[in-house]
Amino acid sequence: MRTKLSLFIMAILMVIVSSVSAQDTVTIKWWHINTNTAEGAFWQTIADEFVAANPGVTIEITVLENEAFKSRLFTVMQSGEAPDLFQSWGGGVLWEFAEAGLLRNIAPELDANDGEWRNSFSAQAALNLFELDGESYGVPWTWGAVGMFYNKALFEQAGLDPENPPATWEEFVAAIEALKEAGITPISLGGKDKWPGHFWWVYAAIRLGGQEAFLNAYNRTGSFADEPFVKAGEYVQSLVDMGAFPENFMALTYGDQFTLTANGGAAMELMGQWSPGNYNNVVEGGLGDDLGWFPFPMIPDGLGNPGDVLGGGDGYAVGANAPDATIDFLKYLTSVDVQRRAAEVWVIPTVGEAEDVVTDNPVFASIIKARNEAPYFQLYYDQFLPPALGGEVNDAVESLLAGLATPEETAARIEDMASFELED
Repeated sequence: MRTKLSLFIMAILMVIVSSVSAQDTVTIKWWHINTNTAEGAFWQTIADEFVAANPGVTIEITVLENEAFKSRLFTVMQSGEAPDLFQSWGGGVLWEFAEAGLLRNIAPELDANDGEWRNSFSAQAALNLFELDGESYGVPWTWGAVGMFYNKALFEQAGLDPENPPATWEEFVAAIEALKEAGITPISLGGKDKWPGHFWWVYAAIRLGGQEAFLNAYNRTGSFADEPFVKAGEYVQSLVDMGAFPENFMALTYGDQFTLTANGGAAMELMGQWSPGNYNNVVEGGLGDDLGWFPFPMIPDGLGNPGDVLGGGDGYAVGANAPDATIDFLKYLTSVDVQRRAAEVWVIPTVGEAEDVVTDNPVFASIIKARNEAPYFQLYYDQFLPPALGGEVNDAVESLLAGLATPEETAARIEDMASFELED
């Protein structure tokens, strides 16, 4: 009898202990897009460190390729179940999730201790893209400028001065022609994934119309069919017509694009600050000292400031039902130590105290300077604009690049969607 009672008591205690343990165990579901071997390994190391320092916490990591991530994220968001922590670029896409009640407001944590966490970020404009109506839903962890990465050795082969890259459109076209004459593909582009192509149209519009043209179209006092946007299409079309891109570039993915650049198959690539990390993953050491960077060239009679920048980067947003440990982990991801270590792999820091770790890299130093000094900094249209409109920009520019639409038709198509998506 005593044995049976003892067994019964032990069973009760085991249930209680199990219940307490279950309550003390927290799982953070983290989604990111760093399929690059070195970057993925770095994030796994950071997750392991946090778990080791926080007994009872586990981190369940889901790694998805960029396009697959976007598709799957929208699917789970439609079901009302957001990951606890997930990749985000801020802007209209994130704001739509916030308005649907799918995100957690982390403003109290950002503002705690006299705003210690919030004030640690040097890229305040980037932080603003994770905010809406006084609430904050995430933070940036790397931020920079889209610009022209180029291969100095290939420039030299074509008789171009590798230390004085093109500053104007006329000089840019002359460089393209010189590269072609030398048998070198001037510009790498993967048109299949759409978003790399949209950089060309958006940057041309920024140079032609400046901030005013975009704000007029966005606020509906103007239109995406106004002259700067039509002319942007003409400049993009001129690059296709002169054979600036690889043969069959519309069948190439973004992975094909950066692989071609890394292997010296093309001289230039218009892309964001993550490119050197991709090159390093293709070829050990990447392009090394042959890698250079310059801003998108100025266009004749353009109204934009030469320092205006298209850019952005990566950040993480917090799901509505995320446990508190998620915020602690996000603080760790954006700590000075982790930012410094990440910069050694691929990151341009967003935390001020960590920026000095990349200033001795001339490419990264140029990007930080462009980012911090930009009179007008524009987030990628496909992320800043409402999702349907951002997607339409990508689709319309894809048709333009493929020769299936004129510049006028491209601008009109984008405006048609804007008139629906941006009207009150």
